[in-house]
Amino acid sequence: MIVRSVLPLVLEHGAAVTTNQIARAAGIGEGTIFRAFKDKDELLDACVAEAIKPDDALAAIAEIPLDQPLSERLVEAADTLAAHLQRMGSVMSAMHASGRAHRNPEDRAKRKSQGRGGRRDTMTAMRAAMADLFEPEQDKLRLPAEQVSSLFLSLLFGGARVDDESAPTTRQIVDVFLNGAVAPELETA
Repeated sequence: MIVRSVLPLVLEHGAAVTTNQIARAAGIGEGTIFRAFKDKDELLDACVAEAIKPDDALAAIAEIPLDQPLSERLVEAADTLAAHLQRMGSVMSAMHASGRAHRNPEDRAKRKSQGRGGRRDTMTAMRAAMADLFEPEQDKLRLPAEQVSSLFLSLLFGGARVDDESAPTTRQIVDVFLNGAVAPELETA
């Protein structure tokens, strides 16, 4: 509860958020923060971990109705993943801009070796969620749904999404993925 209450403040203030602001946002006394967390750094680490966690995005993808057209399912899922990445990037940027560097490399190595919440686990979960969206069309796919899912995520995450007019929309990415980059030749009558 505290972490979810604090995330908007972390987005706004980064590591410069005060324990007074945290307590007010969470509706608790400052002392309660330190009963739940060793110190402010531990709370900020929990906020970063919450922002990185893909659970909400994966749950939203699982709720996408499989009876809608594949293109619509993919657009909805891609938008959900883009929102997750935006949130994650915003939290990390706010932390960095406020003078708090990324986690200690030793902590990162330990987390990776334990296999908890690492990038590989996250990507595996995202591929599986996307494969579920492709599964109803498995008989029409050129590859197994899991491989198509990997290809789609590679296209989606492969390039930096620049906020300019030349960046493709999610719908354009889905269209090129499903229909190819070359437009069908016009038939002459």
